[in-house]
Amino acid sequence: MKTFILVHGSWHSAWNWHRVSPILEKRGHRVIAMDLPGMGRDKTPIQEVTLQTGVEKICNLIDSIDTEIILVGHSKNGIMISQAAEYRPHRIRKLIYLAAYLIPDGKTQREYSLQDTEGVLKPYVTLHEATSSSTLQPAIYQEGLYHDCDENITELAKLLLSHEPVISGVTPLQLTDEHFGSVPRYYIECTEDRAVTPFIQRKMYTETPCKKVYSMATSHSPFFSRPEELSDILCEIADD
Repeated sequence: MKTFILVHGSWHSAWNWHRVSPILEKRGHRVIAMDLPGMGRDKTPIQEVTLQTGVEKICNLIDSIDTEIILVGHSKNGIMISQAAEYRPHRIRKLIYLAAYLIPDGKTQREYSLQDTEGVLKPYVTLHEATSSSTLQPAIYQEGLYHDCDENITELAKLLLSHEPVISGVTPLQLTDEHFGSVPRYYIECTEDRAVTPFIQRKMYTETPCKKVYSMATSHSPFFSRPEELSDILCEIADD
């Protein structure tokens, strides 16, 4: 049995994983899908959420578990699992980046997002200065996030997507080869992704090499469109 902690991406929450978690559990694994601060069932005021508060919540969860962890991060919050690995390298068995931002030391998620000029989301992002947050306009949900998913996923998203903290994306990561670099990394690229495009995914895993790269011909949300295939990959990585 392996223990997976699943970390959602921007605007989302633990519901991302509702199709993957039971598959992994039926295969004998322990699965914890968490809400980052200010997201889902975590009611931290969004203006109080930083990179550090997110990483601390992940680290506190890791500290509460008596086994090594496989940490999975989706989309923007690849930054969270990287920074958590810097702080808990001996507790994390593997890092898995799912169409996720894999950023080197001293860089920010925003620096790489700005290079991703083919992504379709940016014109639909609304900034809220009063709370240092953003929301994504529902008009782009289907095309930008879920083009290969069931229609009901888009309808759920209209109910569940929420504000995303801005500050975490502009905070430089603080990573070392000794700590972060000691944890094996794996990347799952989504080759039909319109949110974090294949161009920027490949740039990131080329600049920060991983032990192995897997490819899925899916949108940004394979946990909805191909949960069995994604679970197969996660289990293969767990057993590697």
